[in-house]
Amino acid sequence: MTGRFAFEIDSGDGDARSGRIFTARGVVRTPAFMPVGTAATVKAMFPQDVRDAGADIVLGNVYHLMLRPGAERIASLGGLHEFMRWPGPILTDSGGFQVMSLSKLRKLDERGVAFQSHIDGSKHLLTPERSMEIQALLGSDIQMQLDECVPLPCTDAEAERAMRLSLRWAERSRKSFAEAPGRAIFGIVQGGAVKPLRIESAKALSSMDFHGLAIGGLAVGEPQDVMIDMIRTVMPHLPEHKPHYLMGVGTPDDIVEAVMRGVDMFDCVMPTRAGRHGLAYTRFGKVNLMNARHADDRAPLDPQSSCAAARDYSRAYLHHLFKAREILGMMLLTQVNIAYYQELMAGLREAIAMRRLADFVAEIKEGWARGLEASV
Repeated sequence: MTGRFAFEIDSGDGDARSGRIFTARGVVRTPAFMPVGTAATVKAMFPQDVRDAGADIVLGNVYHLMLRPGAERIASLGGLHEFMRWPGPILTDSGGFQVMSLSKLRKLDERGVAFQSHIDGSKHLLTPERSMEIQALLGSDIQMQLDECVPLPCTDAEAERAMRLSLRWAERSRKSFAEAPGRAIFGIVQGGAVKPLRIESAKALSSMDFHGLAIGGLAVGEPQDVMIDMIRTVMPHLPEHKPHYLMGVGTPDDIVEAVMRGVDMFDCVMPTRAGRHGLAYTRFGKVNLMNARHADDRAPLDPQSSCAAARDYSRAYLHHLFKAREILGMMLLTQVNIAYYQELMAGLREAIAMRRLADFVAEIKEGWARGLEASV
């Protein structure tokens, strides 16, 4: 690998910006949506199909990969990129969120999190230092600090405790990060839905020389207006010249609202999970292919789509595949959804560059509204 990690802003429109993140393994065009490859695979998709859909970067999950097949094993097999046949950049999360949400038993203290695997009950200790070691073994291009993510709503006291612990873990994560050409580490702003805590977290992390800053602890059950309020609160306190990443978000509407407020990066399991359950995302909004109304519909999901799965297969056929529980249905709708998300990001980038973001957002929201009316 050669090169350096860098972020360049090419265009702006209001608070929104389009740009490029440079890594040793390639360039990420922003705003960017990262398909989630939890266990070294974007579920139901070939790596080349993910690339062909327009994705520049994918996300890998520390918790799942450390448990199976193991970070040391992946390293011995050439690293995560070689293992999953993805040559482009990979961002890995720290594993903290999954420890909190999936482990059978867990005990959190200043050292880190001791937990039992949800797979076989084996015992593990995930510390900031171990999380950074695992991510280095995987060979990820962007690594995330270990943090504690609390569900919302929560008490102000609980949000403060988790935020301060996450700041202490951020310092340890940054210190343990193995510097390498083109490799980066991001800090994570926490603080629940408490504005002063979010501001304090953002300011403290901005002083720690991270390569980028993420907003964590949102899209965990709070209403959209709370999420937007927290983004609006945090943004003035993040370095403008570094990437801004909103973790775990989300719906197309959430993404659009966040881009308009200066967010550059997103990830979410929503498009792949929905695709495996018969729900398609299109420029006409969401389409539930499990609905009987599609059983005799010869029309495709979108005759103008660049995605063959959306353009060349009838709604009746897709409906049949899900009713028959055929794997092809999951594969086709996952392709539809990943392609739509990438087309949305490309449209946002172009609109920002042309300084017509407000018009573009109005047009796509009108399309979603028309689709909703047609489905009633």
